[in-house]
Amino acid sequence: MSRAVIVIGGGVVGCAAAHELARRGAAVTVLERGEIGAGCSRGNCGYISPSHVDPLCVPGAVRKALLAAFHGSSALTIAPRADRTLARWLHRFRGHCTPERALIGARARDALLKSSVSLYDTLLADAPVDPEHERAGLLLVYRTEAEFQAHAPTAARLGAEYGVVTEAVPPERLSTFEPALVDGLGGGWWYPGDAHARPDRVVAILRQRAEEAGVRFLGGREVSDLAPAEGPGGPVRVTARPTGTPGEPETFSGEAAVIATGALAPALATRLGVDLGIVPGKGYSITFPASEGMPRRPLVLEEHHVAVTPFADTFRVGSTMEFTGYDDAIRPDRIALLRRAAAEHLRHPIEVPALEEWCGWRPMSADDVPSIGPLPGAPGIHVAAGNGMVGLSTAPATGRLLAELVLDEPPHIDPAPYAPGRFGRG
Repeated sequence: MSRAVIVIGGGVVGCAAAHELARRGAAVTVLERGEIGAGCSRGNCGYISPSHVDPLCVPGAVRKALLAAFHGSSALTIAPRADRTLARWLHRFRGHCTPERALIGARARDALLKSSVSLYDTLLADAPVDPEHERAGLLLVYRTEAEFQAHAPTAARLGAEYGVVTEAVPPERLSTFEPALVDGLGGGWWYPGDAHARPDRVVAILRQRAEEAGVRFLGGREVSDLAPAEGPGGPVRVTARPTGTPGEPETFSGEAAVIATGALAPALATRLGVDLGIVPGKGYSITFPASEGMPRRPLVLEEHHVAVTPFADTFRVGSTMEFTGYDDAIRPDRIALLRRAAAEHLRHPIEVPALEEWCGWRPMSADDVPSIGPLPGAPGIHVAAGNGMVGLSTAPATGRLLAELVLDEPPHIDPAPYAPGRFGRG
């Protein structure tokens, strides 16, 4: 008899987990409060980047980033307010900015990234819709030659320790290497092993793969209660209410439930007494129709930490990080920052109207490593959340590891670094 599993959350991680569970024989139901894949899984810049090994919490991060975060022109902003949860998160983040802890985080991220690259090659092959999956690399672009040269030790370390291939593109070659860039920039570093894809289509493909394996998707279901098993082998129960329309709550039961709600995961985990160490980090993107001078490969404009991704008929400019709680307002100054960064780096001005201005909440863990596995003290409840800025990049391996742990299979990577209880009680 197959095990019944309820997955809460229909983003890229939830869909990946559902697919991996179902193809191992589980009877899976996915509950999503909105539309499947409509959250942060849709509007991101689509990077599948094995080069993104280093966590945000590295030595010097507080000095370089957090001290500038209160200035409106910075890519990173923190709204001044009394917020104990954020204060605790910042304290933990600072505690992880040591060489030893950064190394632990990097190794954990590297394992997920490498596994996901391999899994994507299979998942996206012969897909029913074109995911625009292309291994075109990723080019980090620097305004000054000094900043370009300063990245050399990082590139060398990533190559030596993790096998990440890099190529230096000096200033005199940069505009030839990527003609969309203006002259006079300081240089770039190309990571040829990185890839990109349309994130909305990746989620659609994962959903279809999951449905073909028997997964049932129910959108418009807001989970209002989550009850762990009361004894060995007992059922877990999930209560969900319809969103947007009147209706009676429904109760779903099974041998296991998975919290895969991204930045919203702490709301459920805290009720069960576990602190996941996750806060929302709001990111923005602007999507434009394809136009003359669009970059031919993905870029990161390092001065502003802004990403630019070309797709077949559109291109997207995105990033920034706002710690403003669960605020979903699109701030004009954040959109202006993205436009300004593009204008300062791209040869052809973006004169076409935007197709969409978007914002979403990234699930930012204090050590920049996701929580994957059983929730301590809550029998039958598992979590897969906290993938931060590498959600798309790490979703397949996150889903696979989660399924292995739920179904008591040998894990394909060491699960210890992702233990959901590592931040303590809620």
